[in-house]
Parts: sequence; C-alpha cells; structure tokens
Amino acid sequence: MDLQKFHRLHFIGIGGMGMRALAEILIEKGMKLSGSDMKESDYLQFMRKQGADIFIGHAASHIEGADGVVISSAIRENNPELAAARKKGVPVYHRSDVLAAMFHWGRGIAVAGAHGKSTTSAMIGKIFRDAGTDPTIILGGAVDYLHGNSCLGEGEYVIAEADESDGSFLKFESSLAVVTNIEDDHLDHYGTVENIKKAFAAFIGHIKDPDGAAIVCIDSQGVRDILPCIGKKVITYGLSEDAEYRAVNKRYDKNHMVFDVYRGARKLGNLRLQIPGAHNVRDALAAAVTGLYCGLPFRTIERSLAGFVGVKRRFETKAYIDDVWILDDYAHHPTEIAATLSAAKEIGGHRVICAFQPHRYSRTKLLQDEFAAAFDSADKLYFTDIYSAGEMPIDGVDGMLLPEKVQEHSPDKDVQYIGDLHALADALYEEARPGDMIFTMGAGTIYQAGEQLIRRIQEKGLSDGHEK
Repeated sequence: MDLQKFHRLHFIGIGGMGMRALAEILIEKGMKLSGSDMKESDYLQFMRKQGADIFIGHAASHIEGADGVVISSAIRENNPELAAARKKGVPVYHRSDVLAAMFHWGRGIAVAGAHGKSTTSAMIGKIFRDAGTDPTIILGGAVDYLHGNSCLGEGEYVIAEADESDGSFLKFESSLAVVTNIEDDHLDHYGTVENIKKAFAAFIGHIKDPDGAAIVCIDSQGVRDILPCIGKKVITYGLSEDAEYRAVNKRYDKNHMVFDVYRGARKLGNLRLQIPGAHNVRDALAAAVTGLYCGLPFRTIERSLAGFVGVKRRFETKAYIDDVWILDDYAHHPTEIAATLSAAKEIGGHRVICAFQPHRYSRTKLLQDEFAAAFDSADKLYFTDIYSAGEMPIDGVDGMLLPEKVQEHSPDKDVQYIGDLHALADALYEEARPGDMIFTMGAGTIYQAGEQLIRRIQEKGLSDGHEK
C-alpha cells in the first residue's frame, strides 16, 4: 500500500482507538481524510478542526470522492459504507495495511504479545522520545506524554503495537520485533495454540533489517517453544536465570517498584517505576533492552521510565476519594487479570475489590477454567453480563458462568453476580470502605460503573450502610 498515491482516504469507525492513531498521523502528514462514526465525541470535533470531513452515522454517500477506504476488524460487511465501496470497486484496506505502510517510513519497532504490548510499546516510545530521536509512535492506548495515542516524528524510528488477534501483524516488516509473551488467546481466530505459536514465529521472520533482532521474554513458555524456529538474531529478557537481560531484586521503595538490571553477570543499574507488578517489570525491561540495542544510554532509559505513569485503562487511577482508591484496567484474559490483581495485592494495606465484565462469549467459554483461578488475589468479586464485542451468544455461556467457576475454585471467596452496570455501581457504592482498592476490569464498558461510583461518592460521601 503506497499512502502517497491516495487523494482521500475514508476511515469507517474513525473514532476507534486504533483508527484514530493512524488518522491523526496521516492528517499531520498532509493527507486528506474523511471518516465516520456512530457517536459524536471531543475527538471527532478535534479531527474536524484538523481538516478531516467527519460524519456521524454510516451512509453510502459518505465515501463519495474517496479513492480508498480503511476499516478495522470491527467493521462488518453489511456496513453501508463498506458495501458501497465494494460495489463501486473502491479499494478497501484493513487498518493494519496502513500501519504496515508506515513501517516503511523508517526503522520499525513492532511490539506483539498476548499481554503487555500496549504498556511496552508506550514505554519504548517514551524512552526514544525522551532520548531525542523524534520517533513516530502508534499505540493501542492513550498516554499522558502524547496527550493521545500517536504522534508523527521526523526521526528514523517507527514504534508501534502489533496486534496478533486477527493475524494482521504478519503484514509488518520491522527492524526490531519485541514479543512479550505467547499464550492461548484469540483461539476464535487461530483454532489452536500451535497455530498461535506459528504466527509469532512468522512475525519474527518478517524482520527485514540485517542489523535487526527479536527481543523476546523467555519467562513465557510459548516464547521458549518457538525459539528453535527463529532464524533471526534473538535477545532474551525476563526474570529467568537464563535470560540474557535479567530483572533482579525487585522490591517496593516509597510506593515505587524498583529492580536491578543485569546483562549476564554485569549489573547495568536499576530502574524505578511508578506502576506496580512483576508484569510491568518485564515490560520495562523489554523497553530498556530495546533502547540499549539501539544505542541509547542506560541513564537516559532510567530517567525516562521513572517518569512513565502508565497507559490509560492499564492500572489507571480514576480517583482517590474519601480514602477509596478507584482504578480501571483493560485486563480481559486470565493472565492479565491475575497479574493486575497480584500487583494490587503486593502494594499491601488495601482490601482489593474487583468488578469484572467478561469479554466475548468465545473467550469466556474457551478459558473458563483459567478464569477460575485468575481472581485469587481479589478479596471481593463482582461479575456482570458478558460484553459480546459483536459475537453471537453461545448456549450455556452467560454472565453466571464465571462466578460459578470461581466459586467452585474458591468456595470461601465473596463472589456476586450483578448483570447491570447501573446496579453494579450501586452495589460498589454500598460496599466501599476507607482503605479499599476498587477495580473496574474488562475490555468493554465496565469503566462506566467506576465513573458512576466516583460521582456517587462525590455527591454523597461514603455510604453509611455498613461499619467503617
């Protein structure tokens, strides 16, 4: 895909996080864009000010004058704009095609993995930005240092999150491929774990730079399994003793996560993070190794990561009010959930309450046994109905499935099912006590319950329906 040949590209669903990242960069690059979305937003108003033609709702007429249409995997074939493009013979591209084209602008750093890719790519972006390399950055979540989730740079590096969920990351040709882990997610697309492993091996095989490398976390068994299949230079990192780069002696110091970084027997220094948990230690180590491989000084990396406050919806503090810490997290796979709640528990001094919205019927069905143990670090649990993400329901898979599985695994755990988000916000309000850490968790609309909880506490203070 040659982006320079288009007179006007039309983005269907331009308000989505992944789509907007690309659109903003292309507008800054001087391209003419139009787009549509179902709801008005501050972001869409911003896009209009930047010169894009933005439509609310979807209609065939919106693609008039476009010589290319961009979609994400969320857009169905019966979308009137997509159907009109197919009928008129207007070329249709997946958002991954646009991102793949951007990788040709410079030295691409592609970050993939079942978990941690948003945080890792955001950390890498900040390190390279703070080091003065002026990179182009495309992230899957918003960060404070960009005031959004993308930026166009004039330097040689293009840093991006590579989405493996639908196999589209196989379109990318990179200089560096970072793999945070390989696990049994997205089985609705791949069918088997072996197919997922083959896809990651192929992703690494697309490294085009003779001086490039794969930077991989060997704490992941899935990563270890594909190492014999990789024909590129490999650099390993992790907490494991046999990793080339290791995080050692992790500890908390004044509410910061601190750990030492070793390469072999040589200590390079230590890193201090504002975000807790072993999973964030691994992500920071991956970012540090990437920077070091590209010649950045360890001191620059150390300073940059010390100022990293996280990605939106990743252990994100929404409010600290009346001594109640209210957070939101995108975690929707059992490994992510366990890592986030374990990190919360490690901090200590809090009762950890988690309100979880299952994401997709297929994931809930396939990973129900893994979900059962994922919430071990939570003191109290609430489950909602399943967020379908466009999937059709599956017989026997509903909002009651995971609470029952968790209760079977942990009979003494305090577990409740409240399908409706408004009712959930009421329940959280009645439950909240000083000193609590309350998470809304999931990839759907669960964050709304947390926002309602915050408003209730702001308006009424804490409920007096229980002993404080």
